[in-house]
Amino acid sequence: MSAGEKYVAAAYGIVLLFVLVWVAIIAAKLARLEREATELAELARKRRDDG
Repeated sequence: MSAGEKYVAAAYGIVLLFVLVWVAIIAAKLARLEREATELAELARKRRDDG
């Protein structure tokens, strides 16, 4: 493997790592938003039933 091929492989590895981290961050935000939306729906349901 030449030096150029090593640099290309390293660049692909860094890009792959960046994409995986980005996907993990987006997944965590999506899970948080889904949890908050469920809580808000439950709160609205309770307020509707009480009022």
